[in-house]
Amino acid sequence: MTHAATIAPDGHADQVESLLCALADTRRRRAELHAEEAALLAAAVDLAQAQVGGAGPSTARDIPLRSLAAQIGVALQVTDRTVQRRMSDAALLVSGFPGTFAALGAGDISAGHMREIMEAGAPIVDDEVRAEFEAAAVEVARRETPGRLRPAVRMLAARLHPVPLAVRHAEAASARDVWVRDLEDGMAELIATLPAHLAHGIRDRLDRIARADIDARTVIDTDVGGDTLVPEPAVTDCRRIGEVRADAFADLLLTGHATPEISNASWPAGEAIVAHVQVTVPVMAVLGDDSTPAEIVGRAPIDTATALRLAGTASGWDRVLTHPVTGSVLAVDRYRPSDQLKRTLRVRDEHCRFPGCRMSTSRCDIDHTTAREHDGPTELTNLAHLCRRHHTLKHHSAWRVRQTPDGVLHWTSPTGREYPDQPARTLVFAVDSDPAPPPPF
Repeated sequence: MTHAATIAPDGHADQVESLLCALADTRRRRAELHAEEAALLAAAVDLAQAQVGGAGPSTARDIPLRSLAAQIGVALQVTDRTVQRRMSDAALLVSGFPGTFAALGAGDISAGHMREIMEAGAPIVDDEVRAEFEAAAVEVARRETPGRLRPAVRMLAARLHPVPLAVRHAEAASARDVWVRDLEDGMAELIATLPAHLAHGIRDRLDRIARADIDARTVIDTDVGGDTLVPEPAVTDCRRIGEVRADAFADLLLTGHATPEISNASWPAGEAIVAHVQVTVPVMAVLGDDSTPAEIVGRAPIDTATALRLAGTASGWDRVLTHPVTGSVLAVDRYRPSDQLKRTLRVRDEHCRFPGCRMSTSRCDIDHTTAREHDGPTELTNLAHLCRRHHTLKHHSAWRVRQTPDGVLHWTSPTGREYPDQPARTLVFAVDSDPAPPPPF
């Protein structure tokens, strides 16, 4: 028997069919646009390579590609690293996976299918073997979702790959790494890429520690009237097993061991962390409580209570004075002054000052906007942090930059387009009303 709810009312069947056709057409056109963009980016790679003249250092040969990627990035408001990666992927797609590129351009497969085929087939360097892999993979992609395609093409690539799995695993293991991705509400993800057996072993150990912690919450006592065991639930710890796993993970890395006692004591204080704290004080702000959250500089906000706990363990404090309207950094001082100008620059810049780049100042060079050999002074209005990539680009390409007294860097691309880069604090600082007068001292 057919349920009445499954039968479309009169006239609705045509509307549903029209909707499905429109969505399918949109999907096809979106795939065509992905292919069109890939063709343009691959052409950009060819254009950059045509500008490379003769032999020379690898960095010098790479400058035209970096410069063009930077021009595309600032024009499209995407980081140049992202653009260069997309250019590389597009060149590989057009030249190395022509069947996949053609299917994408025809709207037969989606960009998700394309990525799965390229990721699985990229390690296959033999052209004939890769063509055999691609032909089979595209056929599967035409009838399956990207999620179902993934295990199929990976298994197919493994069977066709000329290099034994043990050798490939050893090479893949050299890419193991750990990094952090910031989330909302003062949280972040700590991500590790490890050999599978180590990753699962770590998870299993954390699970065993967490379950032992939860079991320890129940205190077993003997009833006065006999041998009956009476459980007495703990009243202070209500964490779920996932929370306990995360706390044990932090304890192991920060203290070297994790027990129920250590885990209970460390959350949420984070006593193993020693903080470097920057306290921002607007020049004419009234002293007192402030609802503005604290910040892991240039990364994410954290709640005031956590910030104060971390501040209590800090060995030093920087006091940052900012303009009450623009938020520009006016001065930085310290109880024991040292490297004053460097500290001011770190607070002002927070990251590389090329448009769109977020490389931390700790991994950047301090660059003279007007070079020293051109009589550029070593002062705040002529210095800025640049990561090594963009420092090299500034000195070895047609990109030019000038700095105004307010710390804004005005970048000019090789084609004459201008892109201003403002200090981070002037971008986020906002004032709702006239500033209050300074407090009496």
